[in-house]
Amino acid sequence: MKVLLVDDHQLLLEGLTNLLQAHGIQVVGTAVDGYEAIIKARSLRPDVILMDIRMPNCDGLQATRRIKAEMPDVQIVILTTSTEDEDLFEAVKCGACGYLLKSMDADELVTSLKQAQEGIPPFSPGLATKLMDEFARLAGRNKPASAPVDQPPHDGSLTQRQMEVLDLISRGLSYKEVGAQLNLSPRTIKYHMTEIMAKLHMQNRAQVLAYAGRLGLGCDETP
Repeated sequence: MKVLLVDDHQLLLEGLTNLLQAHGIQVVGTAVDGYEAIIKARSLRPDVILMDIRMPNCDGLQATRRIKAEMPDVQIVILTTSTEDEDLFEAVKCGACGYLLKSMDADELVTSLKQAQEGIPPFSPGLATKLMDEFARLAGRNKPASAPVDQPPHDGSLTQRQMEVLDLISRGLSYKEVGAQLNLSPRTIKYHMTEIMAKLHMQNRAQVLAYAGRLGLGCDETP
């Protein structure tokens, strides 16, 4: 895995570089603002970019939007101190595949980066649920006035197992955590999510979370 680190604090960049390299992850470069991140992304072609939000000249959200427009296959994970809902929602709209808080521990960060490379969106605990709630709210707001306000119909195309997976995913659990609860491998959970998205004709996990929210899934506390 080739990773580009973007943060305006040099000490943090050095610490992250040492941490990731100690876990066998190749750090191909670093950048101290969004403009440099764009230039480095073009030349280095990383698999994953770990991106801060608050930076001078060009912030992480602007950089994320521009990089994803040019290089849609690059996975961008936000790493920030910000717990503001607005930053979370905007990051996902800009194309970030995950949103992590700097308060997380080292092992969690390494696992999250590996998830991002595998196409599994990494989110710090509770943030996926926030996303689900927001997309569900937007879906309700955009519904025609004459439309009923109850839950959307479920056409029965999802199996019972897929509904269980959807419920746990909507609670913010990772594929590994869902697999542990259902006695399945993370690979099997990923397969179920692919099937769910295909059956529902959805493009990404955010749409699936919105659908789950409208069904009322994931509303209870995570077990």
